[in-house]
Parts: sequence; structure tokens; C-alpha cells
Amino acid sequence: MIRLSLQHKSFHGFIAFLLTLSMTAYTVAMADDVAPVENGSAPRALEEADEAASVEDGGPPRALGGKEIFETRCAACHGVDGRGDPGRQLLKLEPPNFADCSFASREPDSDFAAVIHGGGPARGFSVLMPAHGVPSSQAEIDQINAQLGDAGDSKTVISGRLSDAEIARVISHLRTFCTDARWPRGELNLPRPLLTEKAFPEDEAVLTTIANVNRNGNVVNQLLVEKRIGARGMVEFEMPVIVREVDEGGNSSWHSGIGDIAIGAKYAFYHSLERGSIVSLGGEVKFPTGDDDKGLGKGSVVFEPYLAAAQMLPWDSFIQLQFLGEIPTSGGSEVYLRSAVGKTFTFTPHGRAWTPMLEVIGVIDLGSSTEANLDIVPQIQIPLNRRQHVRLNVGVWIPATRHDSRATRVGAYLLWDWYDGGFFEGW
Repeated sequence: MIRLSLQHKSFHGFIAFLLTLSMTAYTVAMADDVAPVENGSAPRALEEADEAASVEDGGPPRALGGKEIFETRCAACHGVDGRGDPGRQLLKLEPPNFADCSFASREPDSDFAAVIHGGGPARGFSVLMPAHGVPSSQAEIDQINAQLGDAGDSKTVISGRLSDAEIARVISHLRTFCTDARWPRGELNLPRPLLTEKAFPEDEAVLTTIANVNRNGNVVNQLLVEKRIGARGMVEFEMPVIVREVDEGGNSSWHSGIGDIAIGAKYAFYHSLERGSIVSLGGEVKFPTGDDDKGLGKGSVVFEPYLAAAQMLPWDSFIQLQFLGEIPTSGGSEVYLRSAVGKTFTFTPHGRAWTPMLEVIGVIDLGSSTEANLDIVPQIQIPLNRRQHVRLNVGVWIPATRHDSRATRVGAYLLWDWYDGGFFEGW
């Protein structure tokens, strides 16, 4: 193992280098000539698909546009205006309202494409939403044939189905129903790292556990509940429950209890799907509800302002950054730089999204002359159900500085995006 020993000066240089490199990449990606990738395709793909729909006179029959396909195949249930009134009255269920920006904006094109292609069950929704896409494999054809029984064959299954380009045109039309540009698009809702705060405002509940694997025992269980407010805002509540081993005069003892409870808010003041970027300002206030004598809290009110940013990159990859200050009403302050890079993989065209990530966490204690710390956190996020609104992330928190005196930790979270349905739905 290579042993890293960074003094303040060299560490500050490293942080400056990392910050410069990150912001340079961010600035380059913000340029007008950069087209970020959205789940394997650029945002302009939908426009290009519409352009490809028109053909020269004398050529093959003109391909139907997204509006024509929608009104022919979808409006009977979803309504010409996309509000779902016919389906609500005829089928006695609640179809999605594509004119409701609080719903439509947060769903990425890939989710719409999966449901249009494979039907409601592809994402754990109602079987009354039929599959419209051309089967992508013989196995999918066989599965549909099994459902159709004697009435099905390969020609029947494929006939009348929509190609990927036609599905893209339908989605392009769906996007016209929401006309409020204040709402960030769901493509900017990048996978959540273990530690770095996301810039995208969310409706989520996250249960995180981080435990030492060496040194003194320490287990932190944290419940985080986030509630979106309007187009760009969010409030959150955080409650940790800590179990900690404390050395008392050569004898170790265990203490447990609630840590410092926090409330916070976040506002996405900039977002651009064309540039693949989102930037937010936020902050938390931690209250001294934990017993500091037992190592369960700070013993004072702590303010934590932060800036969070994310940038989509080519090949379904991304970078997320968070600059955070920890300012207690008594004691020294700390400055954090958290960054996460990752790439999302799908093993089938509309399958589940797996995302390995690497976080780099730097912290400088402004009130101490001790060495600053640097950590790396490799991890992977995986969806647990078809709807992909329940996810698991598992990682290892490895100290890169002073690792002979600092603990290695394992961490995991269980995430529930409760806006997309109940915890037990969509499996």
C-alpha cells in the first residue's frame, strides 16, 4: 500500500488542483457546442427524429409525426391534451397527466420510452397500458406470443409496432404539454452518491448506514426525508441514530442515541438540459440534540451552507460537485470538497440502470494545525425493482491520508423515491 502523507500546504495544492480541474471540465461542458448525453442519446435526438420524418416528394410515404401517432394510438386513453381524462372516466384509473409539469418534467425520456416500448408492466405500472414498441429480441417476441396464445406469431407481434424513432417522436410531442420552463428535466436527476449532495431537488426518503470496519466501533444510521417545493425548491429533515464505542481510561464502553437533528433547504437556481448542467444553493442547520459527552453530537448549533453542481458528460457519465462549509457556533470550522464521477450502464435497451461511482472527499479543519484529510469512496448504485424508484447503494470509505490512525468504513443506503409510488409498488 502506498502511504500518503499530505501536510497542509501540499494538501491545499491538491485541493486547488482538483477544484481547478473540476471547474475547467464544468466550464468546457457548459459551452454551446457541447451536446450532453441523455441515457445514450443527445437532447437534439428528438428534434432530429422529427426532421427525419419528412421525406422528399416521390420518395416513400411520409412517416407520421409524434402528434399524429399520439392522437391515433394514445389519445383514446390519455386525451388529445395529454391530461388523461378519457382513461380516467373509462378505465377508472389515474393515467399520468403530461401537462402537469411536476410529473412530466421529472421523468427522463428513457422512462417514457421504456413504458411506451414495453407497456405498463415494464416499469411496474398497470397492464392496461399496452406495449407499442417493436420487440428487441426473440425472447421478447416469445414472451408476447405466450401472452397472446394461439393468436400470436412473430408477424403479428411485430406488425403495427412503433420503431425507436417513432417512439422518440411521440416523446417529443409529450414534452409539448408542459410549457413551464422553470422545472428541471429528469435527465439532470443524476444518481445519488453516498456523501455528495445532489443538485436536483427531490422527493425521497433515504436510510443510510455507515460503520467502521477497524479502529473503535462506530455505526451511524441516518434517516433523510426530502420534500420538493415548487419547481426548484426542496426542504429536508435529517435524523441520525448513533452507536459508538468510547475509550474511557483504558476501558471501552458503548453509547447509543439520537445524534444532532438537522433541517435544510435547497434551491436549483440554474439548470439547462441542452448543456446538461444544474447548480443549486443550499444549507442545513444542525441542532445539538446528541449527547456530546458520549460522542453523539457536536454540542453546539452547526450551520452548513453549500453549493452543489452536476454536469452530464458523454457516454452516460457525469460529475457531481459539492462545496460545503461546517460552521459551529463554538469551535473550529471545516471546509469540504466532495466530488463524484460515475457512469450508468443498462444491459438491455430499456433495462435497469446500474451506476458505479467514485467519490473523492477532501476536508480542511480551519481551526486546527493537524493534517487535512482526503478519502476515496468507490461504490455502486443498483435498482431493486422494475420501476427503479427503490435503489441500493453500497460502498467503501477509504482514508487516503493518515490511514494508520483513521478508520476504514463501509456504507450503504436504501433510497425510496416516494413520488413515483409506494415502496412496495413496481416490483
